[in-house]
Amino acid sequence: MYINGVKRWELLILTLFSQRNKFKSVRDSIQIESMDIELRNRLWSLVLRYYLGSDVERTRSLLMLLWDEYYKLPLDTLSNYLQDNKQYIRGRFFNCPWFEVYDFIEFIVKIENNIYIRSTFIKECNLILEEEISGYRFIGEIISPITSEEEIKSIENAIEVAGAFDGVSTHLMASLRMFSDKEKPDYRNSIKESISAVESVCCHIVGEKSATLGSALKAIEKNKNIVLHKSLKGAFEQLYGYTSDAEGIRHKLLDEPTLKFEDAKFMLVACSAFINYLIVKSDKNT
Repeated sequence: MYINGVKRWELLILTLFSQRNKFKSVRDSIQIESMDIELRNRLWSLVLRYYLGSDVERTRSLLMLLWDEYYKLPLDTLSNYLQDNKQYIRGRFFNCPWFEVYDFIEFIVKIENNIYIRSTFIKECNLILEEEISGYRFIGEIISPITSEEEIKSIENAIEVAGAFDGVSTHLMASLRMFSDKEKPDYRNSIKESISAVESVCCHIVGEKSATLGSALKAIEKNKNIVLHKSLKGAFEQLYGYTSDAEGIRHKLLDEPTLKFEDAKFMLVACSAFINYLIVKSDKNT
């Protein structure tokens, strides 16, 4: 089969290659100021199940409030046929900007009087947002960013500037890829890759490829005359201890069975920021 002159299997190979190598920006990997069709589809299906399903009375109540308070439309434009109204809402939902989808979701939560339905809807919505790597979550009844612009820029900058250090960007991209994989996120190894990126940049700075993070940090202070804040240095030494098997000891962090998106994201952001910090410090002392 051909699609626009390209064999279907060739398109499949190209798609799989791009997915496999993750030729995506940080913002695309973590859905900030955007929403892909998979996330939009799943949120719409959730709305259908809770609000536009078989309960005609609930559906009509929602329609009245949507027309009057959300769309600001005259009530006499409501169709007598529920399916017509659903199609109108669907058209608006799938054609509006990404942020208006969140406005819509927030609105239906706001007008829900049943506490159980409201809390259950929010819980399921947050599960979808996590699974689809959205940068937003319900906090209370408000959809709020869990990833700031500064965090995104920190990761982007670390990947860019670390390009001059062999292997550092590779570790960071691997970390990003592992925790933003929608089908099979690997938070544990994402955390390992993040701290390995820090270890790698430290080894490059001191010129000792086989050094551990702890010894490299000490060498940076001693040989490069870079003064590191003791608390900051200590924090990363402890993080390294928790993510390694130093001296055969199993550490608690990576034994934790409930590592989540936020754990891997924190490590990626923190390690990216520290890499940026180390590179700037190193440049000033060369």
